[in-house]
Amino acid sequence: MPTPPRSPRPRTTPQRPPRRSRPDVRSAAPPRRKPRWVLRTVTTLSVVVLASAGIGHAVLSGLDEDIARVDPFRDMKNRPEAGHGMNILLVGTDGREKIGEEEQRKYRLGGTPCHCTDTIMIVHISEDRDRASVVSLPRDSYAETPPHTDRVSGEQHKGHPLKLNAAYAEGGPQLTVRTVEKMTRVKIDHYLEVDFTSFMKTVDVVGGVEICTDRRLKDSHTGLDLPAGRHTLQGGEALRFVRARHVDGASDLSRMKRQQHFMAALVDRATSSGILLNPMKFRDVTRAVLGSVRADKGFGTGELLDLGRAMRNFSPSSSEFTTVPIAKMGHVVKGVGSTLKWDTEKSRHIFDALRRDQPLSGQRSPDAAQRVPVDPRQIRVQVENGTGTAGLGRRVDAALAATGFSTTRAPVNAAEQDVKRTVVAYDPRWDRSAKSLAAALPGSELRAVKGQGATLKVIAGTDFEKVRKVRAQDPGQGEFGVVRGDEVSCS
Repeated sequence: MPTPPRSPRPRTTPQRPPRRSRPDVRSAAPPRRKPRWVLRTVTTLSVVVLASAGIGHAVLSGLDEDIARVDPFRDMKNRPEAGHGMNILLVGTDGREKIGEEEQRKYRLGGTPCHCTDTIMIVHISEDRDRASVVSLPRDSYAETPPHTDRVSGEQHKGHPLKLNAAYAEGGPQLTVRTVEKMTRVKIDHYLEVDFTSFMKTVDVVGGVEICTDRRLKDSHTGLDLPAGRHTLQGGEALRFVRARHVDGASDLSRMKRQQHFMAALVDRATSSGILLNPMKFRDVTRAVLGSVRADKGFGTGELLDLGRAMRNFSPSSSEFTTVPIAKMGHVVKGVGSTLKWDTEKSRHIFDALRRDQPLSGQRSPDAAQRVPVDPRQIRVQVENGTGTAGLGRRVDAALAATGFSTTRAPVNAAEQDVKRTVVAYDPRWDRSAKSLAAALPGSELRAVKGQGATLKVIAGTDFEKVRKVRAQDPGQGEFGVVRGDEVSCS
């Protein structure tokens, strides 16, 4: 009988079907539309987790040994009750002492290392592995530590106030985890930590990351100076981009938003450059990353594979991001300085959602307001009817006013009455306002008119259907300040 000798063959090729099926997966969800939940996380998770989905256990089992281990959960008592899903505390540390003197001067990394956390985030992976939520905890948040032992002096400390990022300097990963759990009542399941070196090497090994900005970004402290437009950033320049805190008055909150955009672009780069399908490239990236990574002992190959498989079920709209809502900026504490005081009620909503394994802001309807760079209330609009349809100008003016735009409330007829596509005419000096207005008019055409002035003009065409709701981008403000992954993108 010819078939029995061939019967073992299916058991010898268990890993081939997933590789052959990848084109089908990508046809349903192109690589550049991979989920962006990792965009506010550290480079480690974004690259390693994504790669784990396509490379497999054989490669990861060796990489697991490269991760430096810490024990942030040692002797911890009275911890919060475990919820559903997985909570990972991701921290970015200083680590500038590992960078050469020349690069320190070039990228303005001088000064004494603070031995503190530069970035702190909670990443929640839903139990069904279909959704991810990322909550950024500002480094200057007002915090109170639990009783602990100083890791340097060995002195016993009672609980006392400090800035959240100082918990790491005083008590390392363990005090950081304990402080975060005390503030949020969210049980942390895993801990991951990276530093500047890991970040820069990762960006370089993927060939740079493209970011875009609709305005000039300049920070004299880090040396960042990017004109409006698209830029491909290498490691050092990318570090300037994510570290800059003096681009505008929003300081750390604005910086966290830029980090979100950058990590989205990094994930796009990783998924579109062949890294996920090329074991050699994957090895180079992971070696660059893992050399500066620390993680708890329980976070290993199995967890990486689980997260990698989970990402196959994600879509940009199923990932969401927020910063802890702030009630008071510049909350001064004696001996600590100026801090950020959390909004108790809104913060409770965020952390309750993590514990219950629920979306941060509930399910969004298709009509949810789109975020735009300029507040509609600051945009002056004159509406013109470019068609022969009586009353269209009044209808467009009323709809824009209802959405928040400052219309003249006096629409007029346009010079031409056969306009098919709605036009947003604007002075180039007010281009950000024009983009915000165009977002409220799907399918409209942007038309630059030099010398038009601050008032934008809408010429309603026969294609007009409705005005889309929009609201200003304002990280940490609004109702819980939550955005989806498909709302945080370069395009």
